[in-house]
Amino acid sequence: MPDLSTSYMGLKLCSPIIASSSGLTNSLQDIIELEKNGAGAIVLKSLFEEEIVTEMEHELNKMQSENYLYPETMEFYENYDVEDTLTSYLKLIDDCKKNVSIPIIASINCITSHNWPYFAKSLEEAGADAIELNISILPSDTESTCVENEKVLFNIIKAVKHEVTIPIAVKISSYFSNLAGIVSQISRTGVDGIVMFNRFYSPDIDVNNFEVIPAPLFSTPNDYVIPLRWISIMSERVECDLAASTGVHDGNTLIKMILGGAAAVQVASTLYKNGFAHMQLMLNELKNWMEEKDFSNIKQIKGMLSQSRSINPAGYLRIQFMKHFSQK
Repeated sequence: MPDLSTSYMGLKLCSPIIASSSGLTNSLQDIIELEKNGAGAIVLKSLFEEEIVTEMEHELNKMQSENYLYPETMEFYENYDVEDTLTSYLKLIDDCKKNVSIPIIASINCITSHNWPYFAKSLEEAGADAIELNISILPSDTESTCVENEKVLFNIIKAVKHEVTIPIAVKISSYFSNLAGIVSQISRTGVDGIVMFNRFYSPDIDVNNFEVIPAPLFSTPNDYVIPLRWISIMSERVECDLAASTGVHDGNTLIKMILGGAAAVQVASTLYKNGFAHMQLMLNELKNWMEEKDFSNIKQIKGMLSQSRSINPAGYLRIQFMKHFSQK
């Protein structure tokens, strides 16, 4: 029987499917069920930088009014009310480590490197096996250069790495002018993983009520093609592991991502649509395919069809149609 275990960021995963940061990874009960259904690791629902900074400032003001000094070690969080966001998050990490055996990856949605990275140490001390930095930089400011935007990203990585020793992954978008270059640079900062790609909130327009409304929240099965291209191009050209995210809805796409070079895939939308048990179907499809093709472990197929190893490397680089739409 094929061995579906894999390694991601130096963590041993029993399967290559990671439950992505979402509302499904925000309670101990759901996390236990995700493990039962085959998840190799869990990325907890993201804490937002705004939440961290707001509560840090609130507590700082309180302590200053009582003539306390602000401790950079963040030990004051131990005395927080149990309902506070940060304390609840630390408690969830602790509860998970006591009740599940798969790796627990804390997640922070961040846009600056100001103040909050001190809190990363608390995540490590609470038992998190790794931290995923969900870095949200939308290059919409016409006065900002790409260099300035990229500097924010690297400052965040540097600040968090200064605080923790556990593995760090960076979840990025595809909004970069030189995506291959930036991914390569990120991998050389000493991070342990890069997740490609982040799925942002997007706006839509209600043409009947003249309102800006949210676009569909979930990815579709066709969304996998962009991360597949870039996972395959960057595989074996980076100094860390790659994980695929967005559009992974079935076992067939899981297989494609691993062949392209992904160490693991992250799923959320398909779990919302099909339930936790869908992971078992995806893993069975992977297992059956491996048996049919006579592969015994994930390592044998990882990166087998990456751009650097493919017999048709140009297939990953072509961006224009040559024949599909050439005829009426």
